[in-house]
Amino acid sequence: MEKVLVTGGAGFIGSHIVDLLVESGCQVVVIDNLDPQVHGGGKTAPEYFNRKAEFIYGDVRDKKLVDSVMSRVDAVVHEAALVGVGQSMYQVDRYVLNNDGASAVLLQSVVEHRDRIRKLVTASSMSIYGEGRYLCPKCGPVAPKTRSEAQLNARRWEMECGNCGSVLNPAPTDEDKRTICESIYAITKKTTEELFLVVGAAYKIPTVAFRYFNVYGPRQALSNPYTGLLAITASRVLNQKPPIIFEDGKQTRDFVNVKDIARANLAALKWQGKDQLVLNVGSGRALSVLEVVNAVSRGLGGKEAPMITGNFRVGDIRHCYSDPRRAKEIIGFEAKIKFEEGLPEFLDWAKEEEGVLDLADKCLGELKSKGLVK
Repeated sequence: MEKVLVTGGAGFIGSHIVDLLVESGCQVVVIDNLDPQVHGGGKTAPEYFNRKAEFIYGDVRDKKLVDSVMSRVDAVVHEAALVGVGQSMYQVDRYVLNNDGASAVLLQSVVEHRDRIRKLVTASSMSIYGEGRYLCPKCGPVAPKTRSEAQLNARRWEMECGNCGSVLNPAPTDEDKRTICESIYAITKKTTEELFLVVGAAYKIPTVAFRYFNVYGPRQALSNPYTGLLAITASRVLNQKPPIIFEDGKQTRDFVNVKDIARANLAALKWQGKDQLVLNVGSGRALSVLEVVNAVSRGLGGKEAPMITGNFRVGDIRHCYSDPRRAKEIIGFEAKIKFEEGLPEFLDWAKEEEGVLDLADKCLGELKSKGLVK
């Protein structure tokens, strides 16, 4: 029976991974500090946490604690991280010290226990791509830089070809695209990804870094204004407030169900290869922010139409959706749950949540005060 350490295993994504690993016969140990912004305080595992897994309240930056667990596991799935693109831009030290600091401590322990560790899996992010790939109707495939502030101030939202000025059409983003980090959060995920790959290569430990696209599903922290689009929209609707949409709402993202994320991690642990991999985990389908917000609002009985602000956030991208083929080819994983099939479970769960706070206005105020929303 395989023994797996899952960091952040009491969180949204981590807990679903834990459930699937336990179901698959693994012995699972979880280290989680139950970040108050996500869990609301307290030192005991949430109700949904799988009681067949071992829960340890603690910080992954605690080397002594990590060593005590590493000495009795065979594989590591690293999910622990602060999540919040906007917040990372004004809490730089907190994000870097937590995200990359935790990765460094974890990997130092891996090095010291390398004779028993057979697999490393870590969560990276699509945010490290910046803009996705595009096709110019005149110039062909392009991978453009971020839109200029002058263009955004003119409210010309779509990407434009740097050669001919034509409006670009979004295309699937593959793992070979050059990364362009537009936030501190993205930099921390890119750094963690590279730390894992370098350590894995040096010590011949097979390693998989997953670039998650926009993950949704039950257990998202609805009262955390820095979590995903569906959770933020749900918190607004449940508090009888209009969802907030930046730009014109036609920007697109790739939404992948959290249960598919769990399946990807299990596939990585079962993978028999010896290399270091970087793999997208997405649906391969682009959905506009406006259509996703409308679907969530309708499903929760929202009466307020979305508020399309026409404002933009510094560093926001226009379009990015995954090319998921490499994960299927190498580890045999592909997302199975279509958005229309996964959304009802999220909505049913959200309706049952009590005491959901809407902190979006507070979040927006913080971003505006620091010049990050214009």
